[in-house]
Amino acid sequence: MKKISFQDYLPFIFLTALAVIGIFLPTATTFADASKYNAADIAWILVAASLVFLMTPGLSFFYGGMVNRKNVISTMMQSFIATGLISIVWVVVGFSLAFGDSVGGLGIIGNPGTFFFFNNVPSGQPWSLAPTIPLMLFALFQLKFAVITPALVVGAVAERIRFTSYVLFMVLFSILVYAPIAHWTWHPEGILFKMGVLDFAGGTVVHISAGCAALAGALMLRRRKAHVAKQELQPANIPFVLLGTGLLWFGWFGFNAGSSLGANALAVGAFAATNTATAAAGLSWIFFDVIRGRKPSVLGFCIGAVVGLVAITPAAGYVGVPQSLFIGFIAAIVSNIVVHYKNKSSVDDTLDVFPCHGVGGMTGMLLTGVFASAAVNPALTESGWAYGNFNLFKNHVLALLLVVSYSFIVSWAIFKFINFIHPLRVTEEEEELGLDVTQHNEVYHPNSMSVDGLGKLAEEEAGVQHS
Repeated sequence: MKKISFQDYLPFIFLTALAVIGIFLPTATTFADASKYNAADIAWILVAASLVFLMTPGLSFFYGGMVNRKNVISTMMQSFIATGLISIVWVVVGFSLAFGDSVGGLGIIGNPGTFFFFNNVPSGQPWSLAPTIPLMLFALFQLKFAVITPALVVGAVAERIRFTSYVLFMVLFSILVYAPIAHWTWHPEGILFKMGVLDFAGGTVVHISAGCAALAGALMLRRRKAHVAKQELQPANIPFVLLGTGLLWFGWFGFNAGSSLGANALAVGAFAATNTATAAAGLSWIFFDVIRGRKPSVLGFCIGAVVGLVAITPAAGYVGVPQSLFIGFIAAIVSNIVVHYKNKSSVDDTLDVFPCHGVGGMTGMLLTGVFASAAVNPALTESGWAYGNFNLFKNHVLALLLVVSYSFIVSWAIFKFINFIHPLRVTEEEEELGLDVTQHNEVYHPNSMSVDGLGKLAEEEAGVQHS
């Protein structure tokens, strides 16, 4: 058993303090006036929030299947732990920072006291842009977006980051990067919202912020030993990747169609655009591989499909189905090319988070500025560049520069700060042994789910030797 230091006590102490504080806070009446809500909208957003939650375990399988066998469990855990960690952060202060009263009316950050510990959320007035559902349901739906964003960054730093360091990164990223960008983009007082920047379901808030943080993390942690030696490590479990892609695709319908915040025609359009872009991107990726002399692969289709999901996210409620096909098609090609050149560089982004989520999100954001149409979403005051309005595209370019710069610089500073107080990277010996054993004392047995595999595993544990 390892020696316990004071740092090991800190997470438990913080959680204990939060739990004790909760004892002394008043209990609010929940939904005092239910007559103001729409039952169909409530039902749909409850389902949508559940679908978005499913995306995080889906992401765990997606990432876990692509890493080396000795890092499967650690990679999946680093993603999945966000479901617990960010849920607490969101209730305590995250929702306030993202959607609370804008401090000084500047549109930069929310007042942390507005919804501190979900104060005023159960009995509060509905969110101004979601008047037919309770404020608490809106807060819980948005929670699922906050959960998956730091979980996305895991793929760039996999196989070499300490679990405890990454837990701290998630907390600081959620507070210092995700919440401000969400406030800028989705709060009516936010600086990007006032510019007219469109992000229907999180292409900017989720994917660009996570992608740029991933790049910062990959550069900060430097290259894995295997990457320096140019060793080609095989994915541990491609069926895991396929399962993860299916869960992500399924959950993304809640991600995008749920962002209509009601059971309405806009949700149907977003659903159709999401599926079309994803299908086009998956095919585009493998067909583009073929004309470059590579074989069509399961990994290729899965990665391409995820890029399509990312790219259509900011545009889903603003573009038609034909335009969504183009967005998925072109985003996959752009990301594929960026992955190719990244692989020729010294950047060790383990699972290509920046090329796929970062660049995919940027592509989708820019194309939203091109193809957004008031014919699809009557709430728009101006359509995109393709319909004669360059101003929207220009604002998207400015917003892109701001978000990319902010998320990269602040994420770099967070990684730097953590490394100053606690090592970010595991030792060379721990990296060689694998993070499953060194960080969690658990081992991934790929054959343990079969009857024969269970028998062999039991024999191994009993010390039986096979000739």
